[in-house]
Amino acid sequence: MKVLLSPTQLQEGVQQMAEQVSQHYQGRPITAVGILTGSLMLLADLIRLLDVPVRIGLIQASSYRGETTRGELTINPELLSDIKGHDVLLIDDIFDTGHTLQQVISIIEKQQPSSVKSAVLLLKEGRQEVDLRPDFVGFQIPDEFVVGYGLDYQDLFRNLPYVATLDSEDLAGEPE
Repeated sequence: MKVLLSPTQLQEGVQQMAEQVSQHYQGRPITAVGILTGSLMLLADLIRLLDVPVRIGLIQASSYRGETTRGELTINPELLSDIKGHDVLLIDDIFDTGHTLQQVISIIEKQQPSSVKSAVLLLKEGRQEVDLRPDFVGFQIPDEFVVGYGLDYQDLFRNLPYVATLDSEDLAGEPE
């Protein structure tokens, strides 16, 4: 495992993102909607730094089922509170192909919010397959599989206080 972003770098990036988000909303209340499960670390850290009133919502979306390959995207919006007429900030851990964020935005827009913006911790370079770019990006990273700070491999490593790339031997074995 090789550290890509240290805890200090993450803290500085999230602080910078919070300043951009706060400046954009200029004191207007927002509903921060975290896309489970990967966004939990970013959601918690980001909302504590925002200088705007914040409601919290959650939505579950997943396209990975214990492996590094993409599967069918499933989205469960049942945890989401009423957002009609609210400014919504979608928060996700990583923007890879972009399919997850694109489909979640589509579901959110059906609930008639005033606006929808997106914030992601990581944007993986060269992987986008959709005509969409997050509104707020913490870091651009190379096209490598990463874990930590909410990102996982087979439901492990989310708790790491840094973002790291996994070596091929880390990806080869099944967790016990």
